[in-house]
Amino acid sequence: MDEKRVALLKSLESKSADLLVQIQKEDNMKKKQKLIAEQQHVQRQVVKVRSNQKISKDTKKDLVAYSFIAPNFIGFAVFTLVPIVFAFILAFMNWDGSNEITLVGFDNFKKLFTDTFFIAALKNTIIYVIGTVPLTMVASLALAIVLNQKVIARGFFRTVSFFPYVASLVAITAVWSMIFHPSKGPVNYLLLTLFKVPQDQLPKWFSGTLVLFTLILFSVWKYMGYYMVIYLAGLQGISAELYEAAGLDGANTWQKFKYITWPQLRTTTFFVVVMLTINCFKVYDIAVMLAGGGDGKLSTSATVLVYYIYQNAFNYWDLGYSSAIAMVLFVLVLVVTMIQFKYEKNLD
Repeated sequence: MDEKRVALLKSLESKSADLLVQIQKEDNMKKKQKLIAEQQHVQRQVVKVRSNQKISKDTKKDLVAYSFIAPNFIGFAVFTLVPIVFAFILAFMNWDGSNEITLVGFDNFKKLFTDTFFIAALKNTIIYVIGTVPLTMVASLALAIVLNQKVIARGFFRTVSFFPYVASLVAITAVWSMIFHPSKGPVNYLLLTLFKVPQDQLPKWFSGTLVLFTLILFSVWKYMGYYMVIYLAGLQGISAELYEAAGLDGANTWQKFKYITWPQLRTTTFFVVVMLTINCFKVYDIAVMLAGGGDGKLSTSATVLVYYIYQNAFNYWDLGYSSAIAMVLFVLVLVVTMIQFKYEKNLD
């Protein structure tokens, strides 16, 4: 062993001994735990110097762990992280995908305030979120409560309720398009024959002010089965003894829901609301498939933010402006999610 290693070893052993003395004298548990962790670290260094290891066992374990993480992280970095960072940078640039990128500063963001199509898309997206999130949450919770009871063919009804979520979007939007067809659909036919609504006053479900209502209705129907499963898992985690005790105290069904079921499902509801909100802000495929017609183009009354981002990027090749819209969407989702997390934290 050379002189440098001997000197280092003596220094580390001395430091370790000093730390042991401090640990024995210390009464404060937090400080004591911190000293213990530091002493253990010094001891590992002593072992490393004595064995002349270039890489410690802990480092080797870390490298093995990172080797398992690396493939997924590389894919995430290449296909997600790098494009996100590039989109942030591109929001302050002007680029059509082929010519030279030029810096325009905040011009893309200033343009948003005078863009009537962006304002319409933002308004439609917010209305869609406000309409879809609470309705889906209420419908999925109600469905979960009913199908958590001992009812006949419970498994069958659970499967039927979940089916719209896993079914092909193309197929179910085609069915909805036929059901709500302005002239040939059974919904308008019933309005015409049973409710005597005049032919020229029959609602046009996929245009005008009704298109957002149709999108909301379809989204609730499609997604409530998925969130029903999540609520079912939450309901089955509630102890039956709580309901028995409440029953002995004379609580009715509403009181059991108010004071047992709802508080116990708070964490589940928080997860459902956050995920629903994020998914609703990102809506694209439902709007295009249901209200896009034959060419997949949305009218101003049905345009949502993600569709407008796509339109500017790949129809007009204004990649800088589309990135600016994407940043607005990102900030909007981030702010809403942070508010939800803060509200949940304040309830604790």
